Amino acid sequence: MRGAERTFAEMARCWADAPIYTLLYDAPAVSAGFAGREVHSSPLQRLKVRQNAFRYLLPLFPWAIGRLPLAAYDVVVSSSSAFAHGVRARPGGLHVCYCHSPFRYVWHEHDRALSESPRAVRPLLKRVLDGVRAWDIEAAGRVTRYVANSGITQQRIERLYGVGSEIIHPPVAVDRFRIGEPEDFVLFVGQLVRHKRVDVAIDAASKAGRPMKIVGEGPELARLKALYDGPSVDFLGSVDDDVLADLYSRCVALVVPNVEEFGITAVEAQAAGRPVVAFDAGGVRETVVDGETGVLVPLGDASALAEALRQTDFDRFHAETIKSHAESFSAGSFRHKLERLVNTYIAQHDPHR
Repeated sequence: MRGAERTFAEMARCWADAPIYTLLYDAPAVSAGFAGREVHSSPLQRLKVRQNAFRYLLPLFPWAIGRLPLAAYDVVVSSSSAFAHGVRARPGGLHVCYCHSPFRYVWHEHDRALSESPRAVRPLLKRVLDGVRAWDIEAAGRVTRYVANSGITQQRIERLYGVGSEIIHPPVAVDRFRIGEPEDFVLFVGQLVRHKRVDVAIDAASKAGRPMKIVGEGPELARLKALYDGPSVDFLGSVDDDVLADLYSRCVALVVPNVEEFGITAVEAQAAGRPVVAFDAGGVRETVVDGETGVLVPLGDASALAEALRQTDFDRFHAETIKSHAESFSAGSFRHKLERLVNTYIAQHDPHR
């Protein structure tokens, strides 16, 4: 249950009787969010692929998403960070897509995806990504209305797909978090993949002389542990919600070393009254108040990130002020805004319904 999954769980709560369609469904991993719901998965489910291997099915996702049987529904609401916007609604139906980002690996991180792949597979991967890019543009043309999760996503939707969108920030379960007594460590929370730039956070913390705890799993875990595992870097793997809330409340600050479209972890840390140290780009510009709820440093300047961790007097931040700011991103506010906007789109699409 990472950020996109938690967002979709709140979307599903808006229409509690609506069936859910998805490419793959790992029930044990997300049971808390979708218990009791009618869930249908694509034919790829028969392959019984686990969490650590689903990326290998990438060439099949455009085919599979287009085969989800949605012809019986007048209105489809999708949650997409890559492929879900490619569902095929019925002719004349309304498809509202909540977009976390256009698929990063065929657009703004295309070159990185190739450079980080084994040299032998790069030509094949390039052909696959180029094909997915062409499909992505065609799929975007079938969406009736886009809703963006942040300003940077809104800009990408307009630049890549040529359409406008409304912004509704993702939901954060701010009531799960409490203010605690900070201890001497900084925290990273997220999936351990290359684009999260976890190594940048670890290097900055090391240069600043700050111990670091890292929450998350992913394909980068083994490499990062081999490079950094030691007394000052603690890899905790996946943790449950209670443990995560406790870690947020006890950290000196959360470190966000990459550009997030929104960045739910930054709001979660603030909900626990803890400041955020991040690069001044992407979603944190909309969630962190520089100097009041965190510290924003120039994008790409790793030394500035280390300097902020070393020089900032984190005791000067007021936990109650930070927590109050985070409460504007509550799940209830998200559901209210999304339901109201979708109802508006329904009325505009068919005034007689």
